[in-house]
Amino acid sequence: MSAATVGDASFHNGAVPKRMRILAWGDTSQGYQHDSVSHALATIERLGYETGTYDTIIKTDSQLITKHPVLGADGKPLLYAKNLNDFDAIFFFGVREVTLTAEQKADLLSFVRDDGKALIVAHGGATAFFSWPEFGDMVGGRFDEHPWGITSAPVIVEDSAFPGMSHLPKTFDHIDEYYQIKDFSRAKSHVILRLDVSHLDMKVPLVHHQDADFPLAWAKTYGKGRVYYSALGHDPSTWDDRAVQEMYFEAIKWGLGLSNADITPRLLPH
Repeated sequence: MSAATVGDASFHNGAVPKRMRILAWGDTSQGYQHDSVSHALATIERLGYETGTYDTIIKTDSQLITKHPVLGADGKPLLYAKNLNDFDAIFFFGVREVTLTAEQKADLLSFVRDDGKALIVAHGGATAFFSWPEFGDMVGGRFDEHPWGITSAPVIVEDSAFPGMSHLPKTFDHIDEYYQIKDFSRAKSHVILRLDVSHLDMKVPLVHHQDADFPLAWAKTYGKGRVYYSALGHDPSTWDDRAVQEMYFEAIKWGLGLSNADITPRLLPH
């Protein structure tokens, strides 16, 4: 028996409401097998399913990163295969040099820039596609080592008004593998979270700049589309943290246009 309420107007005449669809993409075939990828993808799928906000297809390869028919080894279209035209957003947790053709790269950029779709990037996604400058420009920053490894440190909420942030104190302690970011500009991205490095040793090897600006999460536009990145999520247990779940869930809703926020770029607060 259907769980829908009898007489629900949305089910009259056999009509079933269409939910938005997310591609949870976690290709690690050319990099390290990050332990948290599987749990992160499953968590994103569960949040959409339990809330009824979106449906998710999980892929650990890059087969669906195309706007063209998906072909099998025999060159024929695969039965029931989706492609980018079937999705409203991508949740990306891949690593390193994911193998895409030039056509796939163009389709991925167009998915966000021209179609106005969303790209939500988690943690190790900032390590992907170092040989593809346009991807870094779309995301807004690149992985530049994690000088302190996995450690506990204060995280500063720069924008408590951004969806998923209002429940957090202005500063909170968190354990993670904190990334240093390069190729980042506050003139192009709106910082949501920042690492408080005043409590960390800035003289350890691999610290590449000495100022206090270590962004951890930001939002931006890319053409017509919306992009969100967060460096949080190294350990599988991180994805069981309700606060982290809410951050990513609300970021996805923002990317889908189900909520809005002022993402005007701002200078580092003093």
